[in-house]
Amino acid sequence: MKDQLVRGTAWNGAIRVFAARTTELARELQRRHDTYPTATAALGRTATAAAMMGFMLKGDEKLTIQVKGDGPIGQIVVDANAKAEVRGYVDHPHVHLPSNEHGKLDVAGAVGTTGFLNVTKDLGLKEPYRGSVPLISGELAEDFTYYFASSEQTPSAVGLGVLVDTDNSVIHAGGFVVQVMPGLTEEQLVRLENAVGAMPHVTSLLDQGETPEGILKFLVGDDFVIHEEIEPRFVCQCTMERVERTLISLGAEELRQLIDEDGHAEVHCHFCNETYRFEEEQLKELLERATSN
Repeated sequence: MKDQLVRGTAWNGAIRVFAARTTELARELQRRHDTYPTATAALGRTATAAAMMGFMLKGDEKLTIQVKGDGPIGQIVVDANAKAEVRGYVDHPHVHLPSNEHGKLDVAGAVGTTGFLNVTKDLGLKEPYRGSVPLISGELAEDFTYYFASSEQTPSAVGLGVLVDTDNSVIHAGGFVVQVMPGLTEEQLVRLENAVGAMPHVTSLLDQGETPEGILKFLVGDDFVIHEEIEPRFVCQCTMERVERTLISLGAEELRQLIDEDGHAEVHCHFCNETYRFEEEQLKELLERATSN
């Protein structure tokens, strides 16, 4: 099945809802970065959150999420835009820890419990929006819940999950975000809290064949309306042409130094793990372009 991300409202607009299946996205991230299971889960959860948060944006708006904890995984960096196009990486992809006390992947141990969750949004204004909160668990769903409440003043419930097989492959990945809107009654709030508390794990529902709409039914019943859906995808903005422009921007002197000292150049993209190699003749062509410019 293709990945799917839906957004809508429930209970006559009293809450805003998002739910996603991001299995293929998590698989692509795992394949590109050769992540080990715990790192796969951490990166996949963050990418799922980024896809849903990106889908909250409009037009050409985009965001970057940085999870910087004190765990062995180092930092997690994920970009997303309003089209739910996502790319990301972890500093140390070959991290895998023993299971936690619940028999689950120890994401908190990999991420760390001391550090920060930073979100930068490019909304087309002079200055980007920046929000930052301390990590409160390292499990990430709780950290994003805290981010929404503290930094964006939007009480929310966030669920994120990635199920990884023994061969490092991703079996299922997905998540949900439920946000309280003005007008929610006390009775509805209690109902929502109880539903979130009794919610099965996201990957358990996906394993049973549930769709994102099915995930929402567990949270809000049948009283919801889907306003839009999209397929979240891995997309990296790097291209050979962009890398060429970057090298040209170094200037003629630096290009001459690369030619004289190394005879080649390599540019590596952290987000997609692609390496662009330029041989001496290609560098000389770029030097000509830099000189003519």
